[in-house]
Amino acid sequence: MANRFRTEQDSFGKIQVPHDALYGAQTQRAVENFPISGLRMPRAFIRALGMIKGAAANVNQALGLLDETIAQAIQQAAAEVEQGKHDAQFPVDVFQTGSGTSTNMNANEVIARLAQKRSGKTVHANDEVNMCQSSNDVIPSAIHVSACLQIHHELQPALRHLADTISARAAEFHDVVKTGRTHLMDAMPLRLQQELGGWAAQVRLRSEDVQTSLRHLQDLAIGGTAVGTGVNAHPEFGARVAARLAELSGIPFRCSSDYFQALSSQDAAVQMSGQLRTVAVSLMKIARTVARWPALPRFNCLRCSPAAASCRARSTR
Repeated sequence: MANRFRTEQDSFGKIQVPHDALYGAQTQRAVENFPISGLRMPRAFIRALGMIKGAAANVNQALGLLDETIAQAIQQAAAEVEQGKHDAQFPVDVFQTGSGTSTNMNANEVIARLAQKRSGKTVHANDEVNMCQSSNDVIPSAIHVSACLQIHHELQPALRHLADTISARAAEFHDVVKTGRTHLMDAMPLRLQQELGGWAAQVRLRSEDVQTSLRHLQDLAIGGTAVGTGVNAHPEFGARVAARLAELSGIPFRCSSDYFQALSSQDAAVQMSGQLRTVAVSLMKIARTVARWPALPRFNCLRCSPAAASCRARSTR
């Protein structure tokens, strides 16, 4: 059993860490202190952490604060974390310290050990990997970066594709007329194209709402460090890291205009959560409407009789 563990030490004393783990003492303490849900931080969040740590090392090297060899090793290690090569090394529960310190140190320890192996030099998890940073600005920044990446690369393309597909389908049904219903009764006629066109417009409007809120998520807390004053960080650090993240991702990240607000609230994330809820409600409404449709052969086609074998509506639901 002794061979399966190694002894590490921090300010609290000695602790046993799995022998092959890339993380260290603080991560192990978090694992033991917070065995709450069994849920780990999501892949998108770990990806964002890797991006931030790599960008920070790049900026610290450029500012002359970090040895070039160590900075390069940290960037390479952070890139591996970003790419998902070490996700198993992030065992900390999602329910943990309020500031996310455990996950921040988890990333610092994993990246430090990888960088140390790569460079052959001692790499300090806090003094070098976490240089000019704090959990208090890294974790909010990672929330924003991960959300922006997912929305920019996954959600928005999907919504655009859905709206375009519905629009194309609507054009096919220009000549199909259906009966609108209200109060459980048949009402006035409308073209099926018009109904589907309304859905496409609904999806596009929700996409625009998301895009409007996205600009607030592009403001990052990085550079505010522990309390928003930027203590122990170079005055150019935050702006440079945001610019580096923008360069890497293609998303116009920038440092927050007020670090105290950025560290003390998650209003931008809450606002985006509301927008995503509205998107979900819109899509559910459309799906439920389709589920209640009768078979299309019951519609009146302007081109031919509903009974005609050639009617396009007969084979389409």
